[in-house]
Amino acid sequence: MKIPITKPYFSEDEYNEIKEALDSGWLVQGPKVKKFEELFSKYTGVKYAKATSSCTTALHLGLTVLGVEKGQDVIVPSFTYVATPNSVEYTKATPIFCDIDLRTYNLDPKKVKEIIEKNYIFKNNNLVNKKTGNILTTILTVHQFGLASDIIELNKIATKYNLKILEDGACAVGARINNVHVGNFGNMCAFSFHPRKSITTGEGGMIVTNNLKEAELIEALRSHGATLSDLQRHLKKGYLLPEFNLLGYNYRMTDIQGAIGIHQMKKLDLILNRKKEIAKIYLEELKDLKGFVLPFVPKNYEHGWQSFVCRIDNDVLNISIEKASEKRNKLMSELEDLGIATRQGTHASHTLGYYKNKYKLNDYDCINSYKADKLTISLPMYFEMTEYELSYVITNLKKVWKKIFSF
Repeated sequence: MKIPITKPYFSEDEYNEIKEALDSGWLVQGPKVKKFEELFSKYTGVKYAKATSSCTTALHLGLTVLGVEKGQDVIVPSFTYVATPNSVEYTKATPIFCDIDLRTYNLDPKKVKEIIEKNYIFKNNNLVNKKTGNILTTILTVHQFGLASDIIELNKIATKYNLKILEDGACAVGARINNVHVGNFGNMCAFSFHPRKSITTGEGGMIVTNNLKEAELIEALRSHGATLSDLQRHLKKGYLLPEFNLLGYNYRMTDIQGAIGIHQMKKLDLILNRKKEIAKIYLEELKDLKGFVLPFVPKNYEHGWQSFVCRIDNDVLNISIEKASEKRNKLMSELEDLGIATRQGTHASHTLGYYKNKYKLNDYDCINSYKADKLTISLPMYFEMTEYELSYVITNLKKVWKKIFSF
């Protein structure tokens, strides 16, 4: 038996919509993308949704529209996929790595406050870095694994210090606080449709905002800085090329991806409900494994369950982080031998070679992120996962756990 970490769910609907796009001859940033954007906007409750080639490019556009540039600092959580700090690097600004709340794997507002109070002075309505002179302008918060970050507290910090917030919702379709979907809290929010996500277009992203000017600027920048989109200029006077008043990028989504996205949106609630069922079973069946920490969901939060990420608690097991990490890797290896795919949650970006070397960082600078890097394990979760497959994962996880972690 082979059980993947995830698997996208398609039906004949996607195939038929793709054929329609191919037959139309319109393959880039056309009517299928427009329809996908409209469906996504309606689902999230955010006024404007603009499709992009990936979540990474969506993040880059978001930072650019917010005016992030060289000489500025952007706070990012350390425990995040490398694309998050990379998007800051693209703007020539400096990512400032901040530790996480180990319960949620999200940016810890208390740690954000500590960074600000320790490293910045408030001068002329700006937070100025005491060492570099850079101005802190933005908090880039990640809704990790489908759980919304503590963005209400982050907004309080942003208001106090005149900061902007960009939400990285790569994993967060379906994530809500008090029934409000992520994307409605910060200035903008970027989403991903990579195959690991609950819905996919292969590659692809979306950026949402409630600000019309931001939406218009995103639309121009994603298409080389054009004053008109491909769709707009083919409606009337298509023989004239648009003006290019901005230095833009080719961050457009294809209509083939848009065609897939249309029907993935129609399946979204079905997919998320099944993943909630799987999460509920995991939470019940694995609750008695000593030292195996299950996902935490705060009150009034709705988890999007992009991933079901657990953690080995080295303190409960009374072993070092490094020893617990060795055992975690052995656990994952033995599960792989049984045909069960697992993954570490994600990485602590401040420990990766590029950032560690460029900014002279140490692994323990963000200790919770380092722990999460070394000790998390993501279990299989996907719409078409059968009860037998789920039972197989649970039964074998318990067996291997007891074998490896019995002292």
